[in-house]
Amino acid sequence: MQIRQPVHSEHARTLDTTGLRKHFLVEDLFQPNQATLTYSQIDRIIVGGIHPVDQAVRFAPELGKHTGTDFFLQRRELGLINIGGAAVVEADGKRYEVGPREALYIGQGAKELSFTSVDAGHPAKLYFNCAPAHTHYPNKKITLSEASPETLGDPKTSNRRTIHKFIVPDVLPTCQLLMGMTQLEPGSLWNTMPCHQHDRRMEVYFYFDMPADGVVFHMMGEPAETRHLVVRNEQAVISPSWSIHSGVGTQAYTFIWGMVGENQVFKDMDHVPMTALR
Repeated sequence: MQIRQPVHSEHARTLDTTGLRKHFLVEDLFQPNQATLTYSQIDRIIVGGIHPVDQAVRFAPELGKHTGTDFFLQRRELGLINIGGAAVVEADGKRYEVGPREALYIGQGAKELSFTSVDAGHPAKLYFNCAPAHTHYPNKKITLSEASPETLGDPKTSNRRTIHKFIVPDVLPTCQLLMGMTQLEPGSLWNTMPCHQHDRRMEVYFYFDMPADGVVFHMMGEPAETRHLVVRNEQAVISPSWSIHSGVGTQAYTFIWGMVGENQVFKDMDHVPMTALR
C-alpha cells in the first residue's frame, strides 16, 4: 500500500512536474492477479484497482494492519466500478455478479472479500474507492440503468457529457462515500469546465477509455495558481479540497469520480468564474 501525505496549497505552488506527479498522480492501478492500494491521508480515502485474471484476488483480514483494525473494512465502506470484463465478487460468502459498467457497494464490516473474473480472456478491472465509515449499510449492486443519470454541457463548448451517479443518496445509503462515472460524447473534450472547488470534500478522478497515445491534461491547483498533470489511460488524480479538478483530452474519454468529506450533497460546489482562472 502506498501512502500519500496531504500537501498544503502553498507547498503545491512550489512543486515541479515530478513533484506534482509524486504527490497527486496514481499510476499502475491494475496489476494481474493483484490489488493495488493507495492510501491518501486527505480524508483517509483509499484508491485502488483489482485485476483478477486467472485466479482470485482476496482481501484477507491481515490487510487491516494498514488501517490499524482487525480487518480492512472493520471501520470502512467500499465502492467499486467494473471497467473490464464480467466479475464475481464474494463478500462474507454472498455472491455478486458485476458486469462491465456496473458498480457494487460493500458496507462497513465485511470481513472476507474475493474477486474473480468470469473469463480470463477478458478479465475484470475493478476500480475502487474506500472511505472511513461509522455504521453498516447493506451491500448493493448498481447497474448502469439504475444509476441516476444527468446530461450536461453543449457540443458548442466541447463538454457534452452524461454523469451516471452510481453511489449517491438517491440510489442507496452510505456513510460518506460518493461515486459515479462520467462519459463524454464524441467530439467533446472538456470535463467539469467551468470548474469548481468544494472546500467540504476531496475528490479523486480516474480516467479511462483512452488510447495508448491519448492523454488528458488534468487541471488542478488554486484558481489563481493553476497547474496541470498529463494523465494517461487508467490513471487517477487525487484532488484536495482547495484544488480545482477539471480536464481536457486529446479525444473523448470516460472518468470515474469519487468523493468523501463533510456531506453528500452532489451540487455543493464553489463555482469558479472563468475570469478568475490564472
